[in-house]
Amino acid sequence: MAIFLNKDSKVIVQGMTGATGMKHTKLMLADGTNIVGGVNPRKAGTSVDIDGNEIPVFGTVAEAMEKTGANVSVLFVPPAFAKAAVVEAIDAEIPLAVVITEGIAVHDSAAFYAYAVEKGDKTRIIGPNCPGLISPGQSNAGIIPGDITKPGRIGLVSKSGTLTYQMMYELRDIGFSSAVGIGGDPVIGTTHIDALAAFEADPDTDLIVMIGEIGGDAE
Repeated sequence: MAIFLNKDSKVIVQGMTGATGMKHTKLMLADGTNIVGGVNPRKAGTSVDIDGNEIPVFGTVAEAMEKTGANVSVLFVPPAFAKAAVVEAIDAEIPLAVVITEGIAVHDSAAFYAYAVEKGDKTRIIGPNCPGLISPGQSNAGIIPGDITKPGRIGLVSKSGTLTYQMMYELRDIGFSSAVGIGGDPVIGTTHIDALAAFEADPDTDLIVMIGEIGGDAE
């Protein structure tokens, strides 16, 4: 079991064809993530070969969902275009949007978070400015290194990306059900409390580690 992300998750990557998107798509595939498509309006109808995996590129999130059944989007979109990309994901009602992008204006983050709420909270947002989340041995959506831990029964929710990696490594002999990096920006989607509630409800999570970050009081 895991929270938010598991072996059945079908993942698309908004911004997959950019340098950062390509790099991390390759790493996510290596971790066993079921990546079913990318989204780039300018390259719709093409495909990208990544280590023998032919991944189609769609013009919109809605099209990608219709054609592939995707239920997770990971966003590697530059800050100036991130708000529009998240709004597109919300309009398509994708269940989970993982916003990796750093440097998004706080006003933009507040706007797309409020938009998600207005639309009925059908899209869970993780981030922005976060490392994403991983359910070891099942799926990895973001930039968390997949080789520093193993599957287990600890849940981790962290505001700090670096401390996410450190804790996963320190407890690697025990292992994790899921690790969620919620991001360090002033306005984020999924909070410590949201993740704690999900871990509490997960029968395969026995312990929870929560990590805050200097400079805030969320923890």
